[in-house]
Amino acid sequence: MTDQTPFRPFDTLLDEAAALSVLRHATDGAEDGELFLERRRSEVLVFDDGRVKTASYNAAEGFGLRAVKGTVAGYAHSTEISETALKRAAETARLAVGDGGGTMADAPRGTNARLYTDADPVSGVEFGVKIETLAEIDAFLRAEDARVVQVTASIAASLQEVEILRPEGARTADIRPMTRINVSVIVEENGRRESGSAGGGGRVVLTGLIDRGHWESVAREALRIAVVNLSAEPAPAGVMDVALGPGWPGILLHEAVGHGLEGDFNRKKSSAFAGLMGQRVAAPGVTVLDDGTIPDRRGSLTVDDEGTPSGKNVLIEDGILVGYMQDRQNARLMGVEPTGNGRRESFAHAPMPRMTNTYMLGGDADPADIVAEVKNGIYAPGFGGGQVDITSGKFVFSCTEAYRVKDGRIGAPVKGATLIGDGATALQQIRAIGNDMALDPGMGNCGKAGQWVPVGVGQPTLLIGGLTVGGSAA
Repeated sequence: MTDQTPFRPFDTLLDEAAALSVLRHATDGAEDGELFLERRRSEVLVFDDGRVKTASYNAAEGFGLRAVKGTVAGYAHSTEISETALKRAAETARLAVGDGGGTMADAPRGTNARLYTDADPVSGVEFGVKIETLAEIDAFLRAEDARVVQVTASIAASLQEVEILRPEGARTADIRPMTRINVSVIVEENGRRESGSAGGGGRVVLTGLIDRGHWESVAREALRIAVVNLSAEPAPAGVMDVALGPGWPGILLHEAVGHGLEGDFNRKKSSAFAGLMGQRVAAPGVTVLDDGTIPDRRGSLTVDDEGTPSGKNVLIEDGILVGYMQDRQNARLMGVEPTGNGRRESFAHAPMPRMTNTYMLGGDADPADIVAEVKNGIYAPGFGGGQVDITSGKFVFSCTEAYRVKDGRIGAPVKGATLIGDGATALQQIRAIGNDMALDPGMGNCGKAGQWVPVGVGQPTLLIGGLTVGGSAA
């Protein structure tokens, strides 16, 4: 049974005037700070190999109190929302203020935007209906193809409710739903097994995701990828041209470029893009945005975790670096405005500059013409995990679906392909930009400094010249 009463901590747990007094004491002489209160409820159901494997429900609430002065931030948090706990936290956070002398930064501007529903996705669909849906997905895939030997289907839903109180007395609230459905399938033929997965969601209610018309398309896509991989050959190795598909392959952009454009890395000059503002960092025609204002998207936020309204921020315009993603502290230290990118995993974490939905705008090239330009390389419409070094920008990404391309023609699928390079060079080597920009289906999670937050990515079909492809073909 879930608690469906609204999260109103200043009505039920704290006296607002008393909480404000404690916050003002903690931030007296500081340059910024806030009280962040949160309640989160989540449910995850996993149906694996014909049975329920996981059925979990979690609920948590608490607060985080922060005081900021210069480059130092004092932060304390508690799962107990009470005036006593708040006073203890204030004494810890206040240590960052030292002798004081700071001038409090202006409060974030308000917003009336509503980017997503505030309906509860956890309790919006009956538990039995969710289990039945997962069982139907399993039965559908086994009936669809006799080569299916294992199916894993999952449904996840959560509701995060936050209240932010600032020292000048401003209060901001946000109710953030999140849902996702995912399907993975393993097929076997002639003793060879391969897998495929698909899924997605966003800040929407669960009803549309578990509609048969939707989950069937997700299940078929997972099966299609698995069957493609059954006939995959070992990937080639060497430096070659790579065509990337639209949508989810934007994860390469997110990792190889996006993190390097976050404000803290550039203020500390630890990013490959530090000191390059106003300079060309990408090929002409390349425009990259971080946009937290897209309705219902996984990475979108009405306000960030400091209370700043999300923005549609241009980072690279026609190849020129024009902006970084900023939280309030780094923006102030760099003498610029916050961009609505101050994010935290939960009340137990301090905010930092993070991406929301990061994507590249489309160009005017026909995707088929882009692939036709590849004389010897690969076409990669599907990506898995990857790693990036922020300082150097070097990245390694694995492809979950890729094809050999020779003389402009897509040939056999390949497996084991990895893309190796560095973000700054890859941006410069973009030779063609498709007219088919698409956002991912809603499945991204981003890690930074031990914190994970939901994000979105996107891009059109791209042609990148001279990437190193790691493979096992002789």
